[in-house]
Amino acid sequence: MEQNRAAHAFATLGHPGRLAVFRLLMRFAPQGVRPTEIAEALGLKQNTLSHHLADLTASGLVTVTRRGRSLFYSVDIDATEGLIGYLALDVGRARPDLLATLLSPQKDTAPMTAPHRDTDFDVLFICSGNSARSVFAEALLRDLGKDKFQAFSAGTRPNTQLNPFALEILERNGHDTSGLRSKHISEFQQPGSIVMDFVFTVCDTAAAEECPPWPGQPITGHWGLPDPVKATGTDAEKALVFAQTYAALRRRITAFVALPFEGLSRMSLQSSVDAIGTDAQAKA
Repeated sequence: MEQNRAAHAFATLGHPGRLAVFRLLMRFAPQGVRPTEIAEALGLKQNTLSHHLADLTASGLVTVTRRGRSLFYSVDIDATEGLIGYLALDVGRARPDLLATLLSPQKDTAPMTAPHRDTDFDVLFICSGNSARSVFAEALLRDLGKDKFQAFSAGTRPNTQLNPFALEILERNGHDTSGLRSKHISEFQQPGSIVMDFVFTVCDTAAAEECPPWPGQPITGHWGLPDPVKATGTDAEKALVFAQTYAALRRRITAFVALPFEGLSRMSLQSSVDAIGTDAQAKA
């Protein structure tokens, strides 16, 4: 990246508000996010957000596309890669004491294998309440993964309970619910906790800012869905929303477990995970 362009990008990210917007957009990359959802997630006024988005777009770090009547803002992955590369390789002079762990060939190009473990991969699903969406995902991966995955779920809000409609849907589809419980994310952030290979957020945009970065450099994906717990109407209408949410997650997890993990590098797996989320968003 050329120096003046890099300086412009760094200056843009030097404002706490713009940096917060960029961090949120990175959570959803390569998908785009509507301004109203960004404002809700970060608690920003619309006019303030408009200024931040205009500055980020002018710097080249963010792009905007129109779908119907809605605008979607997304991170420009190539520009972001160029900025990080400029900082690491030009400014940092590629010093091994700074970059050794980041440039490890095993992290980027080696197939994702995990010998000497009970299962190949440990996977965590995060949503706001851990009452429906992430519980669906945990049960689905456990039962569809053919002993290749160890599945967990957690929520960012404390003191939540499993939703009765969610349990009914799982039992109706043949899943054993006896061992399921609602868990807070802190259970998986203790010393000695399992190091996750994949971390997925299935919360909607408003909850996404509560989902923290995860240690251990797992592959991450955002497969956001509206919270079925917020569904209104009769019990039959609510149950239908839960069933639709379950079906959407089943399609995604079916695609995920079918990936040829032994032959894919981390970079290829990340692209595949992104594609599953993007395809699901396009079909929504």
